[in-house]
Amino acid sequence: MRNDQTITNKEVFFEENEIIVSKTDLKGRLTYCNEVFLAISDYSEQECLGQPHSLIRHPDMPRCIFKLLWDTLLSGNEVFAYVVNRCKTGDHYWVFAHVTPSEDKNGQIIGYHSNRRVPERAILDNAIIPLYRALLQEEAKSRNTKEGLLASFQMLEKHLNSLGMGYDEWVLTLGIKVLEKAA
Repeated sequence: MRNDQTITNKEVFFEENEIIVSKTDLKGRLTYCNEVFLAISDYSEQECLGQPHSLIRHPDMPRCIFKLLWDTLLSGNEVFAYVVNRCKTGDHYWVFAHVTPSEDKNGQIIGYHSNRRVPERAILDNAIIPLYRALLQEEAKSRNTKEGLLASFQMLEKHLNSLGMGYDEWVLTLGIKVLEKAA
């Protein structure tokens, strides 16, 4: 399926009590999408099933975050990440994603399961969006996408090393900082 890259710069939202759920096979092709996924993305189930999850990839999403996500999943671990997704209309929406490998009864990974919740706006505005912009700028400096991915991944690693933590720890710490400020 063709993924038209129209971008409207209009952000859309889903409700705090809603959870976006999707499942994929080992190659990242959608095998399940819940009603919230379909409503926010503006795709039908028929348009989604069998298609790559990247159908909703927004061009403002740094490629190095997906590299980190896939590296983590392929090692058999879960990952938390902030992601901006693209709707069929070109609108976008932010999520706080929790992605886990799905296993069969023998412990073999057979696919992936993702739950996405509404992210804290303060986290997006103060930490995620500025970092992602910097990563995208780093990607754009390179001669090709492979070099850009490597450069932005190194930039992300340098940032996390300066904080003394991995991506998951940093992401989860951001939520704690927001709670502490609110208290």
